[in-house]
Amino acid sequence: MTGTTKTTEPATARTRLVTGPGMLLVWLYGVMSVGAASRSVYEISAKFDEAPLAYTLSAVAAVVYVFITYTLVRGGETARRAALVCCAAELAGVLVVGTWTLVAPSAFPDSTVWSQFGYGYVFIPVLLPLSGIWWLRRSRTA
Repeated sequence: MTGTTKTTEPATARTRLVTGPGMLLVWLYGVMSVGAASRSVYEISAKFDEAPLAYTLSAVAAVVYVFITYTLVRGGETARRAALVCCAAELAGVLVVGTWTLVAPSAFPDSTVWSQFGYGYVFIPVLLPLSGIWWLRRSRTA
């Protein structure tokens, strides 16, 4: 059997996560990464003493967004699981911080990315992890 090559996909082939709705998620997470990162870098470097908790939480949001963007682009089952856990943690963070900013607004002299469930970002911070969880659960391998 010379001259014939048999190509098969390896058993560990990466699950593509950036197809269909996944591409929109990557784009939205990418935009949120840039927005949250640039916001937190400015706030922490220029006026950290005014609202350290709020600015630190914005930096945490930026790290979460960057990580999820990376895992979606990377693809594969391990990345999918990591992104799923991170989306769940992000949703918990948005719900806790969103509730906290409504219940005790005096604790936040300035807003965070997740304040009032992402009100300043058209509620994208609360909708994005829900969409991400839906997509990541839908795209899991059989």
